[in-house]
Amino acid sequence: MSQDKPVIEVSTYGKDTPVGRPDTDGRAAVFVPTAAFDAGSNAAIRLGAGIVGFGNPDGTLTVYFESNRFDETSLHKWENKARKAYDRMVMSAPTVSKAKLNASALEQIGTIDGMGIHLKQPERLTQWLEQANALDTAPVGPITLWKTK
Repeated sequence: MSQDKPVIEVSTYGKDTPVGRPDTDGRAAVFVPTAAFDAGSNAAIRLGAGIVGFGNPDGTLTVYFESNRFDETSLHKWENKARKAYDRMVMSAPTVSKAKLNASALEQIGTIDGMGIHLKQPERLTQWLEQANALDTAPVGPITLWKTK
């Protein structure tokens, strides 16, 4: 008597995704949503947001994001949004701009640390910013540095 077992979908992040909250200046991942992203249940993550985070031992992702919903001029550029989210994350600052998501909802496109942002898939960021009609906020190149050694 064999019983059919239900198929359970398992999703996890990639081997390049940092695990655990980084310390000050530590490395975190930069993400954009995938087709599996449910905008209805994640309404706070608006189109064009800077999304950064890390993997959890249970296979989920903890992300911090900045959507600039108050149109602050210093957060117009996408890299400034990502930096703001990163700063909140490494400082463990209280915020509502934080979520724990299934790893299938996001795709890692690069990394961010205390030195800058390194995009491995800048074309995916371009697609994300096109959806938001925010190409003017895109970084000039795949590497954005704000501090040098």
